[in-house]
Amino acid sequence: MIAYLKGKLVYKDPTFVLIEVGGIGYHVKISLQTYSRIKDEEHIMLLTYLHIKEDAHTLYGFKEENEKRFFLHLISISGVGPNTGLMILSSLSSDELESAIVQEDFRTIQNVKGVGAKTAQRIVLELKDKVRKDSLLEQTHTTGGFNQSGSKIREEALQALITLGFPKAIAEKNIAAVLKKTGSEISLEELIKASLKTP
Repeated sequence: MIAYLKGKLVYKDPTFVLIEVGGIGYHVKISLQTYSRIKDEEHIMLLTYLHIKEDAHTLYGFKEENEKRFFLHLISISGVGPNTGLMILSSLSSDELESAIVQEDFRTIQNVKGVGAKTAQRIVLELKDKVRKDSLLEQTHTTGGFNQSGSKIREEALQALITLGFPKAIAEKNIAAVLKKTGSEISLEELIKASLKTP
């Protein structure tokens, strides 16, 4: 899996970019959200998702972690492929999409080209809880006084615990309990170890 690309921005279009990394040019599909965030800098870094089909390997790129997370949520839904996911993220900002899902506003999602009523309903029903949980996590980071590196450590610790076989809800609970005791001044390793020991 290619997690990100960091290299020279060779060409920029509202739907794709060409990035040169180590003499190889990568064609990466992007949304209008990402396009608007890419400045005309010479070097860029995009988070990526590699979609593999029998007849094609397609790279999708994202400037922000939040947008990539929404993209992965969307394509997990039956009937929503990567191109539809990109179309939704080009038509709605991540904040607008989050708001539509949380408020069960099917019509806003349905207004996106290529998204029918049933698909819009599936998106809301299947992502409502995930989006609320993500939103709560972000609020905890903000209100809990975590700096950016603190929230990054929290996210990395969560991924590590899930990889180790912890259910996500328990992993989140354990991490929150540890951080409540220690505050945000804790290393990633210490946070994972302490969370593993939390009953």
